[in-house]
Amino acid sequence: MRYISCILRSHPLADANLTKKLLGLVQQSYNYKGISEFIMMTADAEPLEIILHLPLLCEDKNVPYVFVHSKQALGRACGVSRPVIACSVTIKEGSQLKQQIQSIQQSIERLLV
Repeated sequence: MRYISCILRSHPLADANLTKKLLGLVQQSYNYKGISEFIMMTADAEPLEIILHLPLLCEDKNVPYVFVHSKQALGRACGVSRPVIACSVTIKEGSQLKQQIQSIQQSIERLLV
């Protein structure tokens, strides 16, 4: 019954055709091997269990992760008006932020030791 309740509250829910296209795109994009430099999650996500699988995935893929205090602040930093409970930072080739991202990544890795 709980599963059905979750499906009914999932909006917008892709139909079968769109789901097939979405999953195909994800499968194709996986081959590009875009890797996150690090993942940020919020400590005030409720319930916290909705993001607790992410550290396990990060550890499995050797991706550093860190928690920040506020989902509101993370949302603003991501450029949206809604709270955000997790985000990924990647480096685009030729980015001027590459050194800054790598410095932060090293700081996060020191926290994980």
